[in-house]
Amino acid sequence: MAEKLRPLVAGNWKMNGLAASAAELGKIVAGAAPLAGKADLMICPPATLIAAFATAVRGSAVTIGGQDCHAKVSGAHTGDLAAEMLADAGAKAVIVGHSERRSDHAETDAQVRDKALAAHRAGLTAIVCVG
Repeated sequence: MAEKLRPLVAGNWKMNGLAASAAELGKIVAGAAPLAGKADLMICPPATLIAAFATAVRGSAVTIGGQDCHAKVSGAHTGDLAAEMLADAGAKAVIVGHSERRSDHAETDAQVRDKALAAHRAGLTAIVCVG
């Protein structure tokens, strides 16, 4: 029998949030409990918060995702994160192809495809932005 699809509600925090934001995450986790099983709930915080947030949501209805990844596993790509690094930090998904990335970094559809494939390679769900 096929798994029933549920809506995904993901909050992309973009370039907002510091360690003190853990209190806000706690409120989100508490409020998410009644939605467990009805929708998949995800927070995509800045990379600096992924590991701590992944630990904080363990056992709750909320999962953690990354905001972007590099297509390669490793290498001299200063400031970038491999999909495997996100998975290692506790992320379950990653957003690729977001409009800001396309405009600010001139990302192409081919690059977004490569990032989505990298997410799959790392065992992450790729949330591919289109349009």
